[in-house]
Amino acid sequence: MLPNRMQLNRVVEDQLKKLKANTGITPNVSARIAFFRSIESGHTYQPNIPIKLDGSLTLDKFTWLGKTQLVTELLLKHKYPKLKGKELQAAWASHVEHGIGALRNHKNISDLINII
Repeated sequence: MLPNRMQLNRVVEDQLKKLKANTGITPNVSARIAFFRSIESGHTYQPNIPIKLDGSLTLDKFTWLGKTQLVTELLLKHKYPKLKGKELQAAWASHVEHGIGALRNHKNISDLINII
């Protein structure tokens, strides 16, 4: 399963913070949305491509995932059965990074809701 403390890439974290400034949606909630958008799109994490997890926002997994924790971990374990711990966190971070691309440029919450 995922580690108890998790973080993202600094660039992705900055995009989540910018989205919060524009829409009021907190980074943890927008990370959840980005993760599921990425899963729905069919994106696959490539373990051979290194991902920097250098963001300063280190949160416990319940804060990052909230009530979606169980389904998030099950989806990750189903899609990547051989990954554990930090490798699974890198897969989660990859999906958040991929999914935030479709969300990051929205200027207000109504624009964001329309695409979800």
